[in-house]
Amino acid sequence: MSWEDYELAYKAGKKDYQARLSRGQQPTLKILDDILPHDKHYREIPLGLVQIPVNQIVGTKTGGRSISFAGNFMPILPPKTEFASKWTNLSNAHLKEGIRDPIKAYEYLNEFYVEEGNKRVSVLKYFDAVSIPGVVTRILPPRTKEKQNKLYYEFIDFYEVSKINYIQFSELGSFAKLLKAVGKEPGEKWTEDERLDFNYVYTKFTAEYNAQGGGKLSITPADAFLSFITIYGYKSLIDKTSSEISEMLKKSWEEFELDEEEDEVELKMKPTQARKAPLINRLLNLPLGQKKLKVAFIYEKTPTSSAWTYAHELGRLHLEQTFPEEVSTLYYENVTLDTIEETLAEAIAQKCDLIFTTTPTFVPASVKAAIDNPEVRILNCSLNTSHRYIRTYYARMHEAKFLMGAIAGALTENDRLGYIADYPIQGAIANINAFALGAKMINPRAKVYLEWSTLKDNPDALAKLRAADVSIVSGQDMIIPEEASRFFGLYRMEDDIPHSLAMPVWHWGKFYEQMIRTVMDGTWKYEEEATPVKAINYWWGMNAGMIDLICSQNLPIGTKRLIDLLKNTISAEEFNPFSGILYSQTGMVQGDPDRSMTPEEIITMNWLAENVIGSIPSPVELQEKAIPVVNQQGLEQAAKNE
Repeated sequence: MSWEDYELAYKAGKKDYQARLSRGQQPTLKILDDILPHDKHYREIPLGLVQIPVNQIVGTKTGGRSISFAGNFMPILPPKTEFASKWTNLSNAHLKEGIRDPIKAYEYLNEFYVEEGNKRVSVLKYFDAVSIPGVVTRILPPRTKEKQNKLYYEFIDFYEVSKINYIQFSELGSFAKLLKAVGKEPGEKWTEDERLDFNYVYTKFTAEYNAQGGGKLSITPADAFLSFITIYGYKSLIDKTSSEISEMLKKSWEEFELDEEEDEVELKMKPTQARKAPLINRLLNLPLGQKKLKVAFIYEKTPTSSAWTYAHELGRLHLEQTFPEEVSTLYYENVTLDTIEETLAEAIAQKCDLIFTTTPTFVPASVKAAIDNPEVRILNCSLNTSHRYIRTYYARMHEAKFLMGAIAGALTENDRLGYIADYPIQGAIANINAFALGAKMINPRAKVYLEWSTLKDNPDALAKLRAADVSIVSGQDMIIPEEASRFFGLYRMEDDIPHSLAMPVWHWGKFYEQMIRTVMDGTWKYEEEATPVKAINYWWGMNAGMIDLICSQNLPIGTKRLIDLLKNTISAEEFNPFSGILYSQTGMVQGDPDRSMTPEEIITMNWLAENVIGSIPSPVELQEKAIPVVNQQGLEQAAKNE
């Protein structure tokens, strides 16, 4: 039988050899000595005896044995040779008692190169072994700005705490996301039981993933695993059987196809042109047996206690007023991370056709519900979220903030402006910078003092601004009905009394109305078919009527005319607040006077404008209530775009 095995291995080697030749690749094993930098600016670190993932063994240390194997480690020397005889004897030994003698290898950039034991590796690869013991020396290169080098050092940090060496990601920031997904803090050591649990779950996943054709995708199995546990939760998978994981994989396969895309998100900056459809088509697009579309809204808080929820509630009421015959709505309030899945199940049981979950923290539960209920359209209010099974929506509030900054810059008497921000998430930094740029355009001396309302040690951000002698402040966007406070929008402080200057407006009703129309006229399905492998994110602004600015009647007439002019140019897409030469606190970020930042650059910016006095807080500085939002949509999500 062993000679037959050699014949099969030999054929596999020759086939791989010819395939690599035809592609212009090296047909034999890679040689580490040929790959290492010739200046030898690297360190060698002994790792001792470790289990080496067989699929990460890619070559040999020196060139002596490379010509005996194809690039897949299968033999290419003919049968009946001394080499073939030794390979066959090793094969017999493996089948009888297993190969237990460790090989000797070097690890470089998380790939392994054999110094002693090439035939052992060949035999084990032929029999699809998962790992092989080996005495390993790590070759640590100097740090560079290259993506592969950065990825490797992220792996090194992960390995130091986990001692797991079989995870390979293709995108920066993934190891940090993995630690967060499995419930580990950065730098927290793994126990032996935690390693065993992880290996158990990962092995089950990769077996089913590869069985369903995962090897044909360009992403790594670890990339797919991270997407999978982001949807379903890591701990929930520990007790799942292989067949259960297989079914979950089938339902969520589009998520992995989405991960293959370099540009995963289709940003829709304004409403899609409505398709002309006859009345009969509108009726056919409604669910059979229903006269009305049923729409649910899921709120984290109540409309009376939260300005954010209040704005969405106004949007729901707008829907009822706009479509009294076609739409019925219901809402759920005070929903938590512990109850969101139950609430979604209730809304689906109520036969809702559309469900809007109105906070980023509800993304994972929304995706799970959408995968299990493909007939229900689920949308989540978050920015730049890449999931194929739900759509997300947000608004370009930075356009209104730019106008507010221009007002503040024009009216300040001491060049000191204040800005109170809440969460350091994507989009929020653009709002701060747009305000600062608007102020600087009108008043080059204007400084913006930034405070965060969600810091552990900053319960009263407004008090700190008063201490800094700030008189004009940009606070929370809307009034909270229960509080009836006037500390919202843009206001001037006089004797501790706020005097309103302007208020930004989120017209969520405009968005919700348009979504209903897309369902009725067939545009929803058209958008889905037009972007089959991308996530759809709606990011509308003033040109869609979704964002506006209401100015006080007490503004000077000249200032009001200037703001109207700026608003019209932004709405007509003739002006981008993030255009021209731009400076951050640390230097130039855009040097072309004729260039405007792309939407992706605006969404993911993680720098502050040069005239901002303050900083972006890290997660450890934030109150507990801010952590779920930052975990879902924080600035670290932009790491893959760096």
